[in-house]
Amino acid sequence: MSTDRRLVEPGGGGLDRVDGPVFSGLAERHRRELHVHCYRMLGSFEDAEDAVQETFLRAWRRRETFEGRSTFRAWLYRIATNACLDLLAKRRPQPATGGEVPWLQPYPDRLLDELPAADADEPEAVAIARETIELAYLVAVQHLAPRPRAVLILRDVLGWPAKDVAEALGDSVNSVNSALQRARAGMRQRLPAERQDWTGGEEDAGTREVVRRYTDASVATDVGRLAALLRDDVRCSMPPTPGLYIGRDAVVNDWVESGFEGMKRLRAVPASVNRQPAVAFYQWRKREDAYLPLTIDVLRITGGVITEITTFHGDRFPRLGLPNHLPADGTNSRSSASLSARRARM
Repeated sequence: MSTDRRLVEPGGGGLDRVDGPVFSGLAERHRRELHVHCYRMLGSFEDAEDAVQETFLRAWRRRETFEGRSTFRAWLYRIATNACLDLLAKRRPQPATGGEVPWLQPYPDRLLDELPAADADEPEAVAIARETIELAYLVAVQHLAPRPRAVLILRDVLGWPAKDVAEALGDSVNSVNSALQRARAGMRQRLPAERQDWTGGEEDAGTREVVRRYTDASVATDVGRLAALLRDDVRCSMPPTPGLYIGRDAVVNDWVESGFEGMKRLRAVPASVNRQPAVAFYQWRKREDAYLPLTIDVLRITGGVITEITTFHGDRFPRLGLPNHLPADGTNSRSSASLSARRARM
């Protein structure tokens, strides 16, 4: 279980005597990790940005309440968690249902790399940090009610003691422990019992080979070869487009019915999203004389087969740091691939 890193902040308490630029400097050093925390709570990159901005605004306005009993970092996490709960009450008072999370957005690995490095001597902390940013975890946690969700993340991801969580949320320790039990039970219903069954883990040669075969089969629009790469219980979704397809037959049938085999002139760029392999797809547009963003597939690969495909629309490309086009001569295109048939609906 990860631990709340006890960072020593300059000056300890007395934030009411700190001017704006100094306060901003103290807060900004924690922006990325707070953003990731809010992203886990909210499942949306953009909502997380709103929550972090609200966190900094509240922290500045309430700076005199910081008494130095906890670290400045922990104080910010407390504010951020409550900002997320308030945002959820306003925008999404009800958790996700039915396995779909229409507001789910991807998180680029290049920004996750900005997080403070995990202690190499704590391999479990490294694993938890990775697994709890993967899409499988995010989808599952979005099905929890907001307060149990907050308790689960503070306790099991950040490793806070129950007493600190209770203080942060204005609850009793008994209430926090009860909420944690409910949250863990809810997660067990949505994630396989064994951790390695739902996380793809570190990318290795086997994973890269599956991605390559997926790419090649897509380029050939060979549904049979694609089907062979899918596990029997594969899941396929395309938030915010409604629809969750579970099982190889359901996914393949959707591809065929959506006209996948007729899609041509596609290129792809390999990517990494939410610590998972991904492939960004572009399609030729004659008017622009270039290949323009279409969709990005984020893959979960377990045991040499694809267990989940989450597809996001091309409007996510700027956030992910992907090119806004590929020129006609193929410059910047490192590989070619087609897409799952659901892209044809765009």
